[in-house]
Amino acid sequence: MVGVGGAADAVIALLWSHPPSVVSLLSDGACVEVDSDTEAVVHGGFKLGCISCKMRGEVEASATVDWWFMAKGEEDFTHIYSYADMVGTVTDERFVDRLDWNGSKKTVDLQDGSIYILNVTFNDTGTYRCYFDRMLNFEHYEYRTNTTKFITINVVAKATRGMASILSEVMMYVSIIGLQLWLLVEMVYCYRKISAAGEEALRESAAEYLAITSESKDNCAGVAVAE
Repeated sequence: MVGVGGAADAVIALLWSHPPSVVSLLSDGACVEVDSDTEAVVHGGFKLGCISCKMRGEVEASATVDWWFMAKGEEDFTHIYSYADMVGTVTDERFVDRLDWNGSKKTVDLQDGSIYILNVTFNDTGTYRCYFDRMLNFEHYEYRTNTTKFITINVVAKATRGMASILSEVMMYVSIIGLQLWLLVEMVYCYRKISAAGEEALRESAAEYLAITSESKDNCAGVAVAE
């Protein structure tokens, strides 16, 4: 029979089966799940990103990460890398001396399971599978959960700009031009408003001057009559 504490832990643990897909707040910051890049340049380096956030940072946990690779034209995945107890192991001779851990450092509570490929070749084109195996340690309960992500990369001879990058740059220039036009319109509007206010003030001053002059003449005429 499970006690009240165990039941509460069980309910909390069940929530882990539906983790948020974008951002999970942690006690010491924020874990953000972002997609990995998908275009690598031959002979260069490339980061295979794989992030699996915890829902609650205060819950102790431990995790291992495994990577598989299915080259273009193949039908099966091959295990290429594993990371457990802060030790990484390359398990495929094609990637010996070419894979390096690029995820969470100095902890068994892994949330970033990224790896880095050195000296990329065209043979690295294909689909990679990242697998998180996590154990959550509650006070009266342990709960195992796992996450699988797929990343398909294409190796090219020269880096190309993505459509998103081009559109972002175009939108930036459009925004700058739009802002300048808006400032110009505002300047013209303010100038006209100030100019109109100045002319109105001059007219009021002239009218006031004429009124004072007329009043002075009337006063002078009254004095002359009285004499």
